[in-house]
Amino acid sequence: MRTVGVTGTNGKTTTTTWIAAALRSLGHPVACITTVGCSLDGEPVDVPRTHEGSREVARRADAAGGLWSAVEYTSEALARGYARLWPADVAVFTNLTHDHLDAHGSAEHYLASKAQLFLALPEGGVAVLNGRDEASALIAEVVPAHARVITYGVPSRGEAAMPIDHDARAVTLSWEGTTVDVGARTLRTRAIGEVFAENALAAWIAAIAAGADPDAAARAIADAAPPPGRFEVVRERPWVVVDYAHSPDALSRTLRAARALCSGSLHVVFGAGGNRDRDKRPAMGAAASIADRIWLTTDNPRDEDPADIARAVAAGIAPGCDVVEEPDRARAIERAIRAAEANDVIVLAGKGHERTQLIGGQAHPFDDAAIARAFDR
Repeated sequence: MRTVGVTGTNGKTTTTTWIAAALRSLGHPVACITTVGCSLDGEPVDVPRTHEGSREVARRADAAGGLWSAVEYTSEALARGYARLWPADVAVFTNLTHDHLDAHGSAEHYLASKAQLFLALPEGGVAVLNGRDEASALIAEVVPAHARVITYGVPSRGEAAMPIDHDARAVTLSWEGTTVDVGARTLRTRAIGEVFAENALAAWIAAIAAGADPDAAARAIADAAPPPGRFEVVRERPWVVVDYAHSPDALSRTLRAARALCSGSLHVVFGAGGNRDRDKRPAMGAAASIADRIWLTTDNPRDEDPADIARAVAAGIAPGCDVVEEPDRARAIERAIRAAEANDVIVLAGKGHERTQLIGGQAHPFDDAAIARAFDR
């Protein structure tokens, strides 16, 4: 079995999921292994989210005649040598932004960990790099000579850091999804946001590098549902969106996508996780300042005092922003919905697909989407 691997700060799960969908067009079962969960040929597989669980999904795919797996590689796994244990034949890099520095100690170690996926590429391997992320130019330097580099980009990421093979000419958002024009082709996805244009483009290129027909891969990506909790619309008028954005870059991009679709006011309900990367908290506050009203609440406080986390986040919020502090996350969601007008957009950020809230070492049932759907104004 061969593997398409995906790493980066944001967009790994979405890109991996869409690669798996596109690879299924080759006519064989495909294993998909992500931090959200695992699937075989598009059907969820109930296995532990551990290395052994991943191996079990791969074994089942192999027994069913599978030839490819799509695997999300985290920086912490790569730092432990995982790419040498399970190398990818096609390796995709999404982006690198501020996150997980509590685990890595420095931005340099974080980038070096990501780079392991590309260092391990075998003879004939392919590196698919985001040419508008400056980290890609550094990763390209360590891609082995026996592997090939293909680059892609979407202008919203910034200036090109290296020559780009597949550069988006235009990206269009609607409540139905996102389209991206690249060359003579238009790719479509049901997910909403310019970051999903990047993910769709990367998935399409990677699938083709793995042998998929370009048209079949594009159709598969267009038909595929985005993973839960990724700009997931859970309520209309007011529009309520659940998104996993928990880094400054992801939050900023999610809010900019919401702003582009919003004809009223933009609200964001968010916090920051406890016992994790404290340095990014003020930057999260700065990113949230895009919204017209900020509902500052808890995320997963873990063993920290939620008030201490909120103070650190608030320190980065731009002066003059409309901020409402509500420590109870469920109540913050309900208050935001009650306060919103029909044309407003409310982004519930940070927890996405998660179904629990971690407080004081205990996991309590909690689901942003379910709370928003159930609330009766």
